[in-house]
Amino acid sequence: MNSNDLNIAIVGATGAAGGTAVKLLLERDHPAEKIRVMASERSAGRKIPYGKAELTVIRAIPEAFEGIDAALFAAGGLVSKRLAHKAVERGVFVIDKGSIFRMDPNIPLVVPEVNSDDIEWHPGIVSTPNCSTTPLVMVLDALRKLSPVKAVTVATYQSTTGTGVAANEELIEQSRAVLTGGEAIPNVYPHIIAFNVIPQVDDFLENGYTKEEQKMLNESRKILHDDHLPISATCVRVPVEISHSESVQIEFESSVSVEDAFRVLDDYDGVRVVDDPGQNQYPMPLEATGKDDVLVGRIRKDIAHDHGLVLWLSCDNLRKGAALNALQIMDEALRRDAFRPAAQRN
Repeated sequence: MNSNDLNIAIVGATGAAGGTAVKLLLERDHPAEKIRVMASERSAGRKIPYGKAELTVIRAIPEAFEGIDAALFAAGGLVSKRLAHKAVERGVFVIDKGSIFRMDPNIPLVVPEVNSDDIEWHPGIVSTPNCSTTPLVMVLDALRKLSPVKAVTVATYQSTTGTGVAANEELIEQSRAVLTGGEAIPNVYPHIIAFNVIPQVDDFLENGYTKEEQKMLNESRKILHDDHLPISATCVRVPVEISHSESVQIEFESSVSVEDAFRVLDDYDGVRVVDDPGQNQYPMPLEATGKDDVLVGRIRKDIAHDHGLVLWLSCDNLRKGAALNALQIMDEALRRDAFRPAAQRN
């Protein structure tokens, strides 16, 4: 079966990640009649442009999944909790973008370039990681081929679309207000995001880290199959519309040369090295936006650690950080003939 033969549902099609999934399907020339876009009752009836056609949003209810082969859930944890298993009961292969299933030991958490084999044991649902975790684990997976990773320190610079459409609109509205001498009023975030950075992504935990920072630790360990990998993250929201960036310090068990790091990163599927400081070339959100690859640069020896490297990356959080990763999971499951739950294939 070809992927264009699949009947695909996008749950949360009116949101940032769901909308990007629709755009990616259009780029693949997926037939409009084989796409079912779903959202909440208040969005039902809305028209979504799709090339020369239009897709009509329907209400996301269990019966809407009849005849669907694969469904991408990008509507939040509560919707996934309510509908994902109902879809599986109707024979649907579910790929969930939210956080609700990520740490369930019975559900694989997958970045195809890193751990595609985990798709083999899915129970009908495969989860995708947080948009800041995805590029990090790809870089770590590439570099650990040179030496085992001893510890990671990462600082993220995350765009507003990582929060959603409303947050991005708030950035634009606040920026316009500030530039015209008006008052910028925070609503989505606890502080003004325009011309500011907020060192808080999600709620704080008792240990002083945020849920987002804890996600990066827990999800990375699960994807990399390394339950003891030390990762310390500081996640920051910045006034950028699309694409997350990260400053990453990696300590290895043995020395890793910059030249070898260049080589394995540039050879890694889904990663592109952009690193020519003399020409002012390095990853930036504007360069990463609309691209499928994780851009990596500023690769250098860590002068604070004998066996360390430091690098910078940028990644489109709506494409590889969300919708593209989900569609790649669908592609891999199709290639492996693994749409049905493992228990039904064995």
